[in-house]
Amino acid sequence: MDEKKIRVSSLAREVLKLARNTLLVRLRFLDAALNRLEPIETDAVRIATDGRYLAYDPWHVLNGFRSNNTIPVREYLHVVLHCIYRHMFVNTDVELTAWDLACDIAAEYTIDILGLSCTSNGREADRQSVFGKLKEKAGQLTAEKLYRYFLGSETLPEEVDALQKMFRADDHGIWYMTDSERAALIPVDESGNGEGLRGDGSDRDGGDGEDADSGSDDAADWRSLSEEDWKSISERIQMDIETFSKNHGSDPQALLQNLREVNRERYDYTSFLRRFSVMGEVMRVSDDEFDYIFYTYGLQLYGNMPLVEQLEYRESRRIREFVIAIDTSGSVSGETVQKFIQKTWNILKSTESFFSKINLHIIQCDAAVQEDARVTSQEEFDEYMKTMEIHGLGGTDFRPVFDYVDSLVEKKEFTNLKGLIYFTDGFGTFPVNMPGYETAFVFLDEENNNYDVPPWAMKLILRKDEI
Repeated sequence: MDEKKIRVSSLAREVLKLARNTLLVRLRFLDAALNRLEPIETDAVRIATDGRYLAYDPWHVLNGFRSNNTIPVREYLHVVLHCIYRHMFVNTDVELTAWDLACDIAAEYTIDILGLSCTSNGREADRQSVFGKLKEKAGQLTAEKLYRYFLGSETLPEEVDALQKMFRADDHGIWYMTDSERAALIPVDESGNGEGLRGDGSDRDGGDGEDADSGSDDAADWRSLSEEDWKSISERIQMDIETFSKNHGSDPQALLQNLREVNRERYDYTSFLRRFSVMGEVMRVSDDEFDYIFYTYGLQLYGNMPLVEQLEYRESRRIREFVIAIDTSGSVSGETVQKFIQKTWNILKSTESFFSKINLHIIQCDAAVQEDARVTSQEEFDEYMKTMEIHGLGGTDFRPVFDYVDSLVEKKEFTNLKGLIYFTDGFGTFPVNMPGYETAFVFLDEENNNYDVPPWAMKLILRKDEI
């Protein structure tokens, strides 16, 4: 390496170290994230990350610093935010242009809302105008919401190009590479790439004294290992902000919104539905309880006389009687309601959760019960879905459904009702007393609301795309 290249390399590393330290002073709650990435030089990208390495072109870093000393700081924070939000850990089936743009806008929006002078580049006013328009159309400016908006809108190519020029700060190609492609782009020897940003020979850590690169470094596991690391870091940052945000001296709300979105627990509706199963006998040979030793010994001893017969019954968790209550107070669309009912039915049928006899009640209710449709077969369900109409559109009150179901139990309409799922998208009045059957409230929510339900009820929060 010639002397000039050595000098450029050293200066670029110092600029990145300065950028990192500048952010550490102002955003202490990001220390684990800012210390996490391993810097490595390459001429294949301007600046990029795969969740483990910060790949950068030294000339790009120095030219940016010479143009405006806030550029490296902003780019460093932009890249780290991608990691905190786990933008790179996405299925490659996504529409890449829309996802890349959504991620860049979410990162830049967070940086602008933080309002740090060390990241200002004089284009805040232009971006604020764009942010305002996008908020009206997409809601909260998280990558997930922006992505759904871009997929559902007819954004012109020239508009996409303009947004890319305004918000792009790093290269995302590395996110979608195979291990071999990534290794060619970021060649790392056994010793890594030198001293790291600390420059003091100490180990890099995640802000808690633990070696950030401890454990196996098998290249095949780099993505899963990095995602788990960043998930832990993201959750820790979210907890820190929610607990101590008043002491940060800046506004972390945009950061918190994105963290709540990315750290939101994803629910398995299929597993959840099994909570409402009941025990019952099914006519089937019980292989688990059958003793083949005595059976075959009897055949050998007596010719055709087994000592034990196969058991014809076994206990199986199946759903016999069930209630689906639908909130028709006005804010849940008919299409979404139909999709939810169809999804619930499909799960029950695909997992063979029903007994041969079905007793399913689909109840529509706002402030009063509007309709009760009883379904006992696939044919009846198909007919109901073809002719289904939403009734109600009044206020939200959960109590009438429980009073009505209790009356059905008294009338022997149910013999062993196990579960009731109440599908709603808002707040309502709950019954005071616990019913005699398991109850779950499934909330349709796009805004990360915190719904309080009685201690006797279960709560599940789904998004439209999960239905």
